[in-house]
Amino acid sequence: MSATESSKTGAKKSRFNSAFKDLMSVHWWMAACYLVIFITGSYMSSLEREVSFRSQLYDFHKSIGVLTMGLLTWRILTLLRVWWRKYTKRTPKLTGEWWRNFALHFSLYLFMWAVPITGFLLSNSFKQNNVKFFGIVLPDIFPQNQAMVDIGRNLHFWLAYTFLAFIILHMLANWKVVRANWKRFTSFMNKKLGNKKASA
Repeated sequence: MSATESSKTGAKKSRFNSAFKDLMSVHWWMAACYLVIFITGSYMSSLEREVSFRSQLYDFHKSIGVLTMGLLTWRILTLLRVWWRKYTKRTPKLTGEWWRNFALHFSLYLFMWAVPITGFLLSNSFKQNNVKFFGIVLPDIFPQNQAMVDIGRNLHFWLAYTFLAFIILHMLANWKVVRANWKRFTSFMNKKLGNKKASA
């Protein structure tokens, strides 16, 4: 291999690694957002209507939902870059394991899209101009329709918890990665807490 060919190969690998790092970055941002969404969603659904901060919590929940849709768009574009750079060089081996991984990830992407969309359906059906992104009122996707409120509520609920089940499957399928990242996180937190105690 000539120096020029080696340089080109190195540049391609660098671009691929950069795109993959971007993909992993948005993956963890979205994971954090979904953690917040599930916690706030479960908590706010149990609150009585008389609770003073209930509406603010709903607005926050919707704002994070909108944020995940923006991140999902970024994620899909980044994923297409990774796939293009990976599969234009060589086609994947279509083994049973490859198809299982593909089916699981395809399902996860569908849920990432469907859960916030059903949230829009619920909010728009109940009341117009009812979705805000940190105070900015967003255009309605669906018309106000009281007949669709219960449908939107049921879809949003069941899709969200089915999504959670698929996330757990995804974590089990990548248990070594989950465990390694958990060790890194706990090590980081222990260092931070140790530094705080030392400076106190």
